[in-house]
Amino acid sequence: MNKLIRGIADFVRRKRPGLRGTFQRLAQGQEPVALLLACSDSRIVSSLLLGTEPGDLFEVRTVGNLLAPAGNGGEASAGDRSEAAAIEYALLVLKVRHVIVLGHSGCGAMKAVASGDLPKGAPNLERRLDHARAAREKLERSPWIDPALPPEDRLSQANVLQQIEHIRSYPLVAERVARGEIEFHGGWFEVATADLHVWRSAEGRFVRVDEQVIAQALARSAAVSP
Repeated sequence: MNKLIRGIADFVRRKRPGLRGTFQRLAQGQEPVALLLACSDSRIVSSLLLGTEPGDLFEVRTVGNLLAPAGNGGEASAGDRSEAAAIEYALLVLKVRHVIVLGHSGCGAMKAVASGDLPKGAPNLERRLDHARAAREKLERSPWIDPALPPEDRLSQANVLQQIEHIRSYPLVAERVARGEIEFHGGWFEVATADLHVWRSAEGRFVRVDEQVIAQALARSAAVSP
């Protein structure tokens, strides 16, 4: 707890003065660039990995970056309504045009799903991990995922793509996809090496972000920016 107290002190004494203008502007409203679905894992710090500032991201953090798909009725979630509500707010109110799903190596949720070894006395966690069942099926259909990776990391990469499908299952999302109003991005962070990987649909694989990948991404972004 001392570390958190020192962090608060650093914010108040050193960072806050330079951010007053930013927060005065944000007090009038937010216009985030993207909706981010990421794992609750403490090692995943979105602002550090993505270089974002206050107001840039509308975030949903869940165990295993898992999100329930739409139910059989269509609009309502098949699981926890809070994540579905976040999608609705991001699209209908905040008008975000980018959706990012970010997974990572060594994910405890993916380890539990891959091994079938769940903590005892955690019924809510067990129900939550049901939303990763489709990711296991996707992994079986994904020979492109590096076989040298540990089982939980292979599942984690498949899960990123599966959760994108879960988000796309909501009618309000599907409608915007059909109109070309939303762009999806898949990311995967390798904790041990601090390497960020991005999903390249054209290549059918996750690609480690290096200077060449950055240059290509900046060029594509510049080409579509007004």
